[in-house]
Amino acid sequence: MSKPILSTGLRWLWLALLVLVVDLGFKQWIMDNFVLYETRPLIPFFNLHYAHNPGAAFSFLAGQDGWQRWFFAGIAIGIALVLLVLLYRTKASQKINNIAYALIIGGALGNLFDRMVHGFVVDMIDFYVGDWHFPTFNIADTGICIGAALIVLEGFFVSSSKPGDKDDKKVTNG
Repeated sequence: MSKPILSTGLRWLWLALLVLVVDLGFKQWIMDNFVLYETRPLIPFFNLHYAHNPGAAFSFLAGQDGWQRWFFAGIAIGIALVLLVLLYRTKASQKINNIAYALIIGGALGNLFDRMVHGFVVDMIDFYVGDWHFPTFNIADTGICIGAALIVLEGFFVSSSKPGDKDDKKVTNG
């Protein structure tokens, strides 16, 4: 039996699309207006810095022979598919979960696009304190991290259902 799409978490896919469009647009702007490894200071703790990352978060596996491109692409596709199923199974009213899933899907697809088209992920956000720089990242990474944090936080705030609640009642014979 199928459910109306707007009653499911799929209603939140617009957010995944927004993350994807903003991420790809910003990456394209960086590639068009920066030279690789160019840094432009914006404020005392934040630069735009154009970098390529053939690996995953924090350049994990970046030094490998290229197999990681397909490995991370497969992971992104798998995660996006699983989260699409979860969005379908989740009620539209479960906002935190749906927002989290949509942010992760948008981020995963943004980085997947880079891997498939360029063979690397474009990074550009550089936060720093003094001489210490946080690893350079992008909008897609931000969506993934915020989504993951929301999932963890949701686990702390979920109200447990009490026996006898409407959803817990089961039909029994006899």
